[in-house]
Amino acid sequence: MSTTPYQYSLKSPTKRKSSADLSEFRPNREKYSDRFIPSRSASNLITGFSLLEDAEKRPQTPNESAKDDNLVTYSALLRSELLGLESPRSEKGDESRIPSSPSGVNRNLFRYKFADRIKDTENNAFSLSPLSPDSKHLITSPRKTQRKIPKVPFKVLDAPALQDDFYLNLVDWSSLNVLAVGLGPCVYLWSACTSKVTRLCDLGSDDVVTSVSWTQRGTHLAVGTNSGEVQIWDASKCKKVRVMGGHQARVGTIAWNGHLLSSGSRDRLILQRDIRSAEPFTSKLVGHKQEVCGLKWSFDEQQLASGGNDNKLYIWNAHSTSPILRFNEHTAAVKAIAWSPHQHGLLASGGGTADRCIRFYNTLTNTNLSCMDTGSQVCNLMWSKNVNEIVSTHGYSLNQVIVWRYPSMSKVVTLTGHTYRVLYLAMSPDGQTIVTGAGDETLRFWNVFPGPKSKSGSGFGSSLLFPSGMDIR
Repeated sequence: MSTTPYQYSLKSPTKRKSSADLSEFRPNREKYSDRFIPSRSASNLITGFSLLEDAEKRPQTPNESAKDDNLVTYSALLRSELLGLESPRSEKGDESRIPSSPSGVNRNLFRYKFADRIKDTENNAFSLSPLSPDSKHLITSPRKTQRKIPKVPFKVLDAPALQDDFYLNLVDWSSLNVLAVGLGPCVYLWSACTSKVTRLCDLGSDDVVTSVSWTQRGTHLAVGTNSGEVQIWDASKCKKVRVMGGHQARVGTIAWNGHLLSSGSRDRLILQRDIRSAEPFTSKLVGHKQEVCGLKWSFDEQQLASGGNDNKLYIWNAHSTSPILRFNEHTAAVKAIAWSPHQHGLLASGGGTADRCIRFYNTLTNTNLSCMDTGSQVCNLMWSKNVNEIVSTHGYSLNQVIVWRYPSMSKVVTLTGHTYRVLYLAMSPDGQTIVTGAGDETLRFWNVFPGPKSKSGSGFGSSLLFPSGMDIR
């Protein structure tokens, strides 16, 4: 069969064609194989496959654990083995190696080739591991130890007759590692070093303990009573040193400031007392319209914060008889008050059942900083001494203990176990352990915070709760 003018092959056509027709049938100089290999030269695989260079800087949720960190390591391992990309862990901080444009991406990802960089060539030749040196370095490199907070208390003490009253403050932990607990008409001391229990005082059948507070030195304890008295006791001698009156109703909260003692009562008054003076009190602070249930002095000893059942939070200075600042944002009783040891003038307060919020204020600038709705009654607040975190205890209706990271207010851990409102909270002298008390008549000890940094820079100090190294089994 003869070749038609319109057929062509790799040979020259048999029939001569005009110059105008030759351009139509000129064969293509590129050679094609029987496979189609897509060209990805214009693709940015790092962006297309979400292989972000800085995988460690992604935002973390409060519930992330070691499993999430393992996923990051696994992703970096795949990047190194399959795509030949450098690990962000091994090259962290080397910005010159991070491609800033598609031109910086390796365009020959899927071609057979020898590795550009081979480390320890002699060792690799006899290695039985299928991983590259970079991947092995990634797996064996040390990672930051993640903090693990136990979800159960490591010790539980019975506290019979511990009152289920939101307005009282019946638990305090001294700087000498002794816990004071008010149970009915008595105050008991529990030594965290020896576990020895001592009855400090007994008010008799006619009176009840309504508040306790240690001095900064931990040698004397102030005891507020239902009759309106404030008693000072020497803890080492179990001896009553002084009795001070002035209130017409129960004393629900006490706060020390050196030689000054502030007491708040159901009679709506705050009395300032100088224990060096013979007078029962030196000044009277008037402002609250209902019972005063929270008192805290700032760490610089210049400002006193008071909370009341009138939903008010007031700030006083050491010489004023009327509030210098007034905060009216809470819609329920303000018992939970805590000054930050990390930032001057930072104050946290919590509201009762109808409010459920934790609010933060800057008392130096009279600024309302932020608000966090916790979903339940806020009974106590306390800042960690060692890290910028705050712990809150709650009543209706969850009965939880929550550790928050400030200022993001993300939950570090939620602790449960109490069956009644967690009305009482105290912290060990080293700042590692907290104790919580509730109407279920139990005291529960939790390890929630890291210890103070030692001279070597470690964040884990020896616990003062059991200095001999004994374990709870």
